[in-house]
Amino acid sequence: MTQTPIDQLLTIMAALRAPATGCPWDQVQDFASIAPYTIEEAYEVSDAIAAGPEPAQLKDELGDLLFQVVYHAQMAQERGWFGFQDVAEAISQKMIRRHPHVFGDAAARDAGAQTAAWEAQKAQERAARAETGTLAGVPSALPALTRAEKLTKRAARVGFDWPDAASVLDKLEEEAAELRAELAAAEPARLADELGDLLFVLANLARKLGLNPETTLQAANRKFTRRFEFVEAALAAQGQAPADATLAEMEAAWRAAKLSGL
Repeated sequence: MTQTPIDQLLTIMAALRAPATGCPWDQVQDFASIAPYTIEEAYEVSDAIAAGPEPAQLKDELGDLLFQVVYHAQMAQERGWFGFQDVAEAISQKMIRRHPHVFGDAAARDAGAQTAAWEAQKAQERAARAETGTLAGVPSALPALTRAEKLTKRAARVGFDWPDAASVLDKLEEEAAELRAELAAAEPARLADELGDLLFVLANLARKLGLNPETTLQAANRKFTRRFEFVEAALAAQGQAPADATLAEMEAAWRAAKLSGL
């Protein structure tokens, strides 16, 4: 009988981990050693989407990410915890619980009721895991800007929030002044503390503006890369490398990059 693609993938994963005949590298991995690859593959999916997306590339990156789920499920199965089918069943049941407006209560189809039902269900799930407190369950391994946004979004639900974006900008100016005041002493721990406060407020500002701080910064990184590559190309056309050029020459090329629309 021909295997389904997912069954074939599960068979391949089991073979890679087989004690006597598997791949030596795969045999010695554990959850901790594989976790960084899982995060990396998730970011590569995000990059593929930001780049277009190009269907073939996105399909390939999604496959790499799926393999990470299969990898973790295989290691869990070896320990007698659960298998891939259990993972699929658990997420299926969770989505059904969190979408009663689709799988049950047709009266709860408006956006407000959907959000309330989603948050209520998540609160029940956190309670079942003995996670208490407004901020419980926000993963500590998230990128820092994303975690800052999620923490403050949770706090905002119980009324701990600035009234508007303008108020956050005022706080941003206050934090920038506090950082400036520490520059003369240049004490690393104090500078780190004040800079952290500044970044945290910036994440709040993005939230109040309805923007995602992580994707906003990623876009800024891409823009900087495009413009700096333009600077390098402009200097190369003059027979120069960036290290040999003056700051004024690089600034002139940077302004040209901006004027070009990059």
